[in-house]
Amino acid sequence: MYHLVELRSRLIKCIISVILVILMLSPFADAIYLFLAEPLLDQLPDQSGLIATKVAAPFLAPFKLLLFVSFLIALPFILFQLWSFVTPGLYDAERRLIFPLVFFTAFLFYSGILFAYYVIFPIIFGFFSSTTPEGVDLMTDISEYLNFCIKLFFAFGAAFEVPLITFVIIKSGLTTIDAMRDKRPYIILTAFILGMLLTPPDFVSQVLLALPIWLLFEIALLLAAISPNDDSSN
Repeated sequence: MYHLVELRSRLIKCIISVILVILMLSPFADAIYLFLAEPLLDQLPDQSGLIATKVAAPFLAPFKLLLFVSFLIALPFILFQLWSFVTPGLYDAERRLIFPLVFFTAFLFYSGILFAYYVIFPIIFGFFSSTTPEGVDLMTDISEYLNFCIKLFFAFGAAFEVPLITFVIIKSGLTTIDAMRDKRPYIILTAFILGMLLTPPDFVSQVLLALPIWLLFEIALLLAAISPNDDSSN
């Protein structure tokens, strides 16, 4: 019961942190959505733009985005609360890893989102815009666009956790660097399968997600090999 009460307390703190961020950002909900829409609007012809096909969409879409952004801002605090909950069951050496793990988990997730927004979005939307048949006006629904962006954000945010997960698995002794290198073909195949499952059904998005996963996996192997106290690097 004590652990359940503590878990409830920490979950309540997480919810309150998200609500506080929502209250602070609510006056800027429309501006945040406009910022999200810029990669698409920059690729559209002058006569095209975003539309709302549902009555409540002009309100619900910015509010849904506000929830997502508030969660991202509160993410380090949420991760800290979750890690603090499991701390009593860890050894001292493991407890010292909490802050680095929380930092790098949030940092890599944010990096994946920024990579998607500044690199992937212009490529994808430019491709879609250039392949629009002549005589067809590309008018995107604001709710569909938001769902598309959030799905890619989560996909790339999760993909950028690959080096941290790989590094932790190797350092924990669950496997070795040589064993991971031998599994490289399977990792590449898995990366493309994840690209197919986590992204919208277009080849461009799938490849643009699979390639970073592969690259980050190789970076994790390199970091594990050059890091100190690594008995498996030879």
